[in-house]
Amino acid sequence: MNSAVFCTVVPPHILDRLSQHEDPAVYGPARRTLERDALLRTQRRITTVRGVAAPTATPSDKPDRTIYDAGHQQTLPGTKVHAEGDQPSGDATVNRAHAGLGATFELYLKAYGRHSIDDSGLPLIATVHYGEKYDNAFWNGDQMVFGDGDGELFGDFTLPIDVIGHELTHGVTQHSANLDYFGQSGALNESVSDVFGSLIKQYALGQSADQADWLIGSGLLAPTVHGEALRSMKAPGTAYDDPKLGKDPQPATMNDYVRTSRDNGGVHINSGIPNHAFYLVASQLGGNAWERAGKIWYATLTGGGLATGAQFADFARLTAATARKLFGDGDEIQAVLKAWSQVGVPTT
Repeated sequence: MNSAVFCTVVPPHILDRLSQHEDPAVYGPARRTLERDALLRTQRRITTVRGVAAPTATPSDKPDRTIYDAGHQQTLPGTKVHAEGDQPSGDATVNRAHAGLGATFELYLKAYGRHSIDDSGLPLIATVHYGEKYDNAFWNGDQMVFGDGDGELFGDFTLPIDVIGHELTHGVTQHSANLDYFGQSGALNESVSDVFGSLIKQYALGQSADQADWLIGSGLLAPTVHGEALRSMKAPGTAYDDPKLGKDPQPATMNDYVRTSRDNGGVHINSGIPNHAFYLVASQLGGNAWERAGKIWYATLTGGGLATGAQFADFARLTAATARKLFGDGDEIQAVLKAWSQVGVPTT
């Protein structure tokens, strides 16, 4: 039985700051989003995920996607508006959700031989137009949910494909390493979602590691916001610096590790450290990041050796062992060892 955590793409520290703003157009949506997220988080904590039945046949190499429309209500899943094989919708948000689910399915299948989120062909379900000016997207253990954003600071949450990939990857983690959502294991949980969210975008765009922007949520922030994304894997701490949102607090190395009791021990903040390690490995190796760096991370996540409470050093040691197992004593293991050293996480 896997436990599911309630995982959102916009971190609580951003919404907390916005909720204290003096402008109702800013604090209103933020407060409603925080209240809704708190309720959903509690609901997740007191329920368990249904066991997944073993597949009776070989899972299909084609995704099985269904999109629902919440109609700005908060009841899931909402009204069914698009099924696999349907013609494109007149609603661009529905089409983007459909495409993002498909891009995620494709990266996991083509690069890693994984059949959907659970590796058993799990149907992919998404609900769009959730809530009123809801400033988030989340995976709830069973499906994806997208808000439309408030139009003031955040746009439609189906706009960045890496946000979709990020949230669905929480499902992959749930069905594999099942990392605890607290402290360093929680930051690893968040980081893995950023890593594969970025790889899904790179794969869909045909980008090499050098061509990628390594941003999470690029295109989500409104034009008036001083920022380019929610997070930067290339340069953690630089994604935004805005009077309303505040400054990106992510550290790039253990020297700046943030100790806090908020956000489950800073899972959205300290994820910058393993994020940066992956970026360093991918950029050192060059080429398509999903091919070597991504294979090392994927095999580490799904190989069965990663404890649910794994710390950064545990993950670092396992990525090094995995690199050697997959590729021998070549460039890959050297890139992994060097990257973790640069961010201050020991591998021995």
